[in-house]
Amino acid sequence: MKAGVNIWRDKNGVPHIEADNKFDMYWGQGYVHAMDRGLQLLLMRILGQGRACELLDASDETLQIDKFFRKMNWQGGTGAQVEKLVQDTKASLSAYCDGINTAFAKRVPWEFKLMGYHPEKWRTEDSMLISRMIGYLTLVQSQAEMERFFVEMVQAGVPEEKLHELFPKILGGLDIELLKKVKLEERIIPPEKLWNIVVPRMMASNNWVLSGKKTRSGKPVISNDPHLETNRLPNVWCELVMKSEGRYLMGGTMPGFPGVLSGRTPELAWAVTYSFIDSVDSWVEKCKDGKYYREENDSWNEFAERKETIKRKKKKPVEVIFYENEHGTLDGDPADEAYLLATRWAAADSGGQTLTSFLKIWDIRSVEDGMNTLGEIETGWSFLFADQQDNIGFQMSGLAPKRRDGVSGFVPLPGWKKENNWQGFYKVEEMPRCINPEKGFFATANNNFNDLSIAKPVNMPMGPYRYDRINALLQTKNQATVEDMCTMHYDVYSLQAQYFIDILRPLLPDSASGKILHDWDLHYDLNSKGAFLFERFYKELYRQVFGESGFGTDIIDYLQEETGTFNDFYENFDRILLAEKSAWFGGRSREEIYKIAAEKALQVQPKTWGDVQQFTMTNMLFGGKLPKFLGFDRGPVAAIGNRATISQGQIYRSAGRVTTFLPSLRMASDLATDEIHSNLAGGPSDRRFSKWYCSDLGNWKNGKYKILCSNKNRRKNPF
Repeated sequence: MKAGVNIWRDKNGVPHIEADNKFDMYWGQGYVHAMDRGLQLLLMRILGQGRACELLDASDETLQIDKFFRKMNWQGGTGAQVEKLVQDTKASLSAYCDGINTAFAKRVPWEFKLMGYHPEKWRTEDSMLISRMIGYLTLVQSQAEMERFFVEMVQAGVPEEKLHELFPKILGGLDIELLKKVKLEERIIPPEKLWNIVVPRMMASNNWVLSGKKTRSGKPVISNDPHLETNRLPNVWCELVMKSEGRYLMGGTMPGFPGVLSGRTPELAWAVTYSFIDSVDSWVEKCKDGKYYREENDSWNEFAERKETIKRKKKKPVEVIFYENEHGTLDGDPADEAYLLATRWAAADSGGQTLTSFLKIWDIRSVEDGMNTLGEIETGWSFLFADQQDNIGFQMSGLAPKRRDGVSGFVPLPGWKKENNWQGFYKVEEMPRCINPEKGFFATANNNFNDLSIAKPVNMPMGPYRYDRINALLQTKNQATVEDMCTMHYDVYSLQAQYFIDILRPLLPDSASGKILHDWDLHYDLNSKGAFLFERFYKELYRQVFGESGFGTDIIDYLQEETGTFNDFYENFDRILLAEKSAWFGGRSREEIYKIAAEKALQVQPKTWGDVQQFTMTNMLFGGKLPKFLGFDRGPVAAIGNRATISQGQIYRSAGRVTTFLPSLRMASDLATDEIHSNLAGGPSDRRFSKWYCSDLGNWKNGKYKILCSNKNRRKNPF
């Protein structure tokens, strides 16, 4: 152990790091990440580097995964980014890396020893790689895939009237005939294939904060419950309590990334959700003979070629060529004459400012400074803040491109026209933000906050149901406590279901199932049969409206059963399903469609919601391939909630396997104390034979909370 650093576990297994200074504190964080989450740490780096074929498995499927990560090129330019860092940030990152390397010098996870892999030293560039991965998968990717899905809809002949109804006010610049000419290459890898392995899939989250005038203590109370893929072990989050120079920094961290993403110090607390800003665009490139056209000077220009060699265990290496220009990476080979898409993510070359901002938060004492600091992060997040002066605030971060008037970034535009290029990025103060709202509280739930900014960076938010429910509950709180926030974490009332049931109730058949649905209390708890029947009805509505009168029922069934397409952007589809009239109704009335959907959906024996909400938590490396008695996998576990409840409970099949989006970590804190109340879907360690492998799962399932606290008197365990 490094001199000046003391590491121990509290009674819940959460590591505490005590250090003489902040650099030693970050050394301790690196050491703990490597010791407790070494498997997770190294697997993330291997995948991000596109080296899975070389080090893990040389199958053709793994080759496709490597091609995906090589195409993203998240290693590219990291060295240059590191050189730009200020000295204080460099020193903190260097200490963090030294902690990781010291731990791996003592012990490398036995799984890697079996594979014959001896890890290279961890570098600052590797943390920058992790930063880019966290920021993209699949938060940004879901936006990019929906934009690609839109092109497929155009090419499938969906009428323009229906397109505008489904995507209102964001189709500026749409050229139907041009998009029909685009040659869509087969995806390098269907995005859902990625989730068979360690890469954490991000999706949604809730956070909210109340000022002291709304709380019993008179100090702000803050809450967060990030929604991530949860049927994997270990949990993505690694909770830590770090102390130095008489202060503490504690909360949720991610291995490979220094600092705390959601947590607090004595003076400041912050909570994070994904913002759904559109920071990824595609352009149509006119290509031939390996070149692309530019109208401005009537010229044909050479693409930059990036050659990647993928090594494969006991197989010949594979060389892949990617073609790039100012619009990003081309989807296809420009040798033939064709219209192809080039796609660029605004934060693809980022990382330096993100790392700097999260490290600077240690020195921040006020909400305003916190907003300005984390607002500079290059990837898109919605942060809430609270400080000891009873200030609360909201700040959206991310590189949001400035585009020409009349376009949102959703529709691919001609790349050869100069006016379609990005025109810089919005400043922190131009992004959605708010400080000390008059109502005394603020919440985010991946919803639209364009009205709070000049930038207007969101064009495809998630539905407002969770946000509206949170606000309705907070409005009633005038003596709020942490316990109240923890109760809200488990709220499963669905406003989405309420809107549909209000229309459906008088149309329901006089049958046993019809009566169950008629009398349903709109809660997605495990014993609810109404929740089961409503979901049957809701899916049948999609088949009737978007299948029978749109894409075809086979496509709708595939999208519902094997992808998450409707789980991110259901607001657009609900807008049509709830409308009195729509071009998508195929000449039928809404009531007629609802009756047909109900009749078909209710022809089953009702089950409870818990019957269909079962999943198994599988080890990140072995993925359910080992016998159950060995204990690497845990379950079955039943999840409350659904897509539109505060306690989000999404479970669906993706690429032939079950995936989940649930509250991976629940946290709440009152600034009148030095505590965080939390539970985690898993445990502190990724070591199967550790007592801390899945030690917090019972709390997570049963609504119980442990306490993170800087108090030295709590029972200690050796680290």
